Amino acid sequence: MSKLFPATTTPAPAPTDSTSDRRAPIYVTQPALPPLQDFIPYLEDIWTTKILTNAGPFHQQLERALCDYLGVQHLALFSNGTLGLVTALQALRITGEVITTPYSFVATAHSLLWNGIKPVFVDVHPDTLNLDPARIEAAITPQTTAIMPVHCYGHPCDVDAIQRIAEKYNLKVIYDAAHAFGVQDAGGSILRHGDLSVVSFHATKVFNTFEGGAIICPDVKTKQLIDHLKNFGFVDETTVVAPGINGKMSEINAAFGLLQLKHVDAALAERALIDAFYRETLKDVPGIHCLQKSGERVANHSYFPILVERDYPLDRDTLYYKFKENNIFSRRYFYPLITEFPMYRGIPSACGENLPVAIAAAQRVLCLPIYPGLTYSDLVRITSIIKGE
Repeated sequence: MSKLFPATTTPAPAPTDSTSDRRAPIYVTQPALPPLQDFIPYLEDIWTTKILTNAGPFHQQLERALCDYLGVQHLALFSNGTLGLVTALQALRITGEVITTPYSFVATAHSLLWNGIKPVFVDVHPDTLNLDPARIEAAITPQTTAIMPVHCYGHPCDVDAIQRIAEKYNLKVIYDAAHAFGVQDAGGSILRHGDLSVVSFHATKVFNTFEGGAIICPDVKTKQLIDHLKNFGFVDETTVVAPGINGKMSEINAAFGLLQLKHVDAALAERALIDAFYRETLKDVPGIHCLQKSGERVANHSYFPILVERDYPLDRDTLYYKFKENNIFSRRYFYPLITEFPMYRGIPSACGENLPVAIAAAQRVLCLPIYPGLTYSDLVRITSIIKGE
């Protein structure tokens, strides 16, 4: 039974907490970890084989297991999602300009700079905070070669509209799907869209391998190329075909992923309960807007962002610091925008006039704690502060 709610059909009253319980820290996220003793046999196998990396048996098992779980055909594991983004751009030979979002983690745009590509920032849609297809076409120039959207907070982009634009202008589409593990739209895995999708298995994600990531590949040939690129470009012992990078996932990370996969459904179910609690509890609070779903048939509830509107008694930052005073650590995610950082400020598309929706969202957004292990009492404590109780 989940720690969230007792085995009754409606939530019970919050238990009486001690002062220390009321002051115990609540973080915006914490990794879901399996029982430590369950990991020991995997480590013993690694110690026996002495295979630590280079696509060992656990690495190969995890690739197959993730393909089955996610409903995709081919997947290449990486040591982290950022190297996956860098390599995906290399694999598709992207150059020139790439249209992307300012409303994301910096790794999205950094992967472009690492490849000598100019990011062109386009505003987001106010309902989803994903890249707004209506604004993409106006940003296309003769130098544009690709679009890099983000499934922000795990909510799907308008993949059909983006694909139509890509086909019209002969552009590649690389999805930063760092937040979208396990998300499905009406046709299946959201990861099947675009030319490539890149997921993250960082410790803060709904499925983690400590550090890790993967590129979802459409065919065997593409996977082979990406496998070469993540291993210095080696094809065999004496043949190097590309200036690849060292992006391989270790056997310890892969083994941990195999164990995590046994527990991920329970973790996702608990996240769904937390999401439902927040939505029900906050639905009538004036000035608090809960971001809605955007076409997912299966959600992963990776984040719970709220927008603090003008009619709420406090501004976003005041609420953020009020949480901190009560030992609750929310996150202004994504604030500041990527375009506010020094390496991007000089780019013409980074100007504020070009990005009014993203700027407004960055000034209002607050992600509430959501992770397996939060209790009903924790959630009451969080929402009571929002309601001013």
